[in-house]
Amino acid sequence: MQYRRLGKSSLVVSAMGLGCMGMSQSYGPADEQESLATINLAIDRGITLLDTADMYGGGANEELLSKVLAKRRNEVVLATKFGNMRNPDGRFLGVNGKPEYVQEACEASLKRLKISTIDLLYLHRVDVGVPIEDTVGAMARLIQQGKVRYLGLSEAGAKTIRRAHATYPITALQSEYSIWTRDPEGEILNACRELGIGLVPYSPLGRGILTGKVKSTENFGAKDFRRISPRFQGENFEKNLQLVERVERIAAEKNCTPAQLALAWVMAQGPDVVPIPGTKRRTNLEQNLKALDVTLTPADLKSIDEAAPRGAAAGARYPDEYMNRLGV
Repeated sequence: MQYRRLGKSSLVVSAMGLGCMGMSQSYGPADEQESLATINLAIDRGITLLDTADMYGGGANEELLSKVLAKRRNEVVLATKFGNMRNPDGRFLGVNGKPEYVQEACEASLKRLKISTIDLLYLHRVDVGVPIEDTVGAMARLIQQGKVRYLGLSEAGAKTIRRAHATYPITALQSEYSIWTRDPEGEILNACRELGIGLVPYSPLGRGILTGKVKSTENFGAKDFRRISPRFQGENFEKNLQLVERVERIAAEKNCTPAQLALAWVMAQGPDVVPIPGTKRRTNLEQNLKALDVTLTPADLKSIDEAAPRGAAAGARYPDEYMNRLGV
């Protein structure tokens, strides 16, 4: 395993982490025993960064991770998130960044995870009704209490990142970033690097499409998030498949899978970038880890950029009601 430092912080993690969301929601049913086996295998292979959130499965994802943390806590950098609120049936209720809720959410996560300290706590989305200074100030108090070690933001804009960092040092920004989602490039990534903040890309495989295995949406389960994602609808989906075909051709030339090429591309964007591909199966995990052995030359990176330039993906990342919560 290779290791990377998140920005200018003292937090060092594996060059690739593991996103655990899909083990509890968004991509159809999962097998708990297979999920646990996948997490344990990830740790065996040297992955240290495990990513979850209090909203995943209504807390079920944190409870799942607690079963691994009970025996392997000292081998793991545990990252979780708060701020997105849902009712018991899963309906989204809004974003809450109020200082009193910061404390409440942290306490609840610690209880579900059955640990005393969260290594990296993210604000999952920015609450536009609460000054970011107030939210981050409350998060910083959790560090003073010994309940959190490092702070992060998710899907925040450059101005918010700067204001947050001025309140208390931010260690990482988690945002969607992949060959077909290059939104952080430019102002956001520049701000992170100026301030010494690491980037933790989620969905580096484009919600599975960059694996080359998603050729139809017919097999998506009723609760699969991709059923409502504009990028997987109608003409958008057909255009995006053409983008994937171009990526597949480059992968074939590199003698690797499209997924391995996509992950190698993300990691090649800088030593401060640590992707967290999600999977709930050991076979996919093993394949993803082989991306660490893929070296991309400047010519390779140019070819990928030409095949999938910024803005090439058709359709928005999320439905309209979700998009207005991103990049604020």
